[in-house]
Amino acid sequence: MELLTPLETLCRIIIRAKENEAQVPAQDPDEDPDNVDDFDDEGGEALSVLEDELNTGVEEELRAILDDLADDQLAETLALAWVGRGTYDVSEWDDACAEANDEDPESRIDELMDMPLLASHLEAGLAAFDFSCDGIGQLD
Repeated sequence: MELLTPLETLCRIIIRAKENEAQVPAQDPDEDPDNVDDFDDEGGEALSVLEDELNTGVEEELRAILDDLADDQLAETLALAWVGRGTYDVSEWDDACAEANDEDPESRIDELMDMPLLASHLEAGLAAFDFSCDGIGQLD
């Protein structure tokens, strides 16, 4: 199989999806009053050392990358995610592409954005066709 979407673009989507999935909303200090270790020395606000505020910029960038894809590339990306998720097998690639092409572009983007573990599904979909992001987008 030859990709319609440049592998670098798919890997960029995977990187942004990982960043988006890694975000954890800061916990409200009132939610768990039994956990006294979360308060600073003066009993003030909870510390969020391991948590980061949601960065809507990452989600917006991911959506913009998907929106910039041509219709056939967006359908291919969705089909790859479906293969990676196990909805379709590699042997059913044409069926996956046909179903993805039947959806309107905005629905494709919404489905990808709402897909739990999107990055993992895309990586698995690429691996099913012997593609990998190894060495792409990595700092040397």
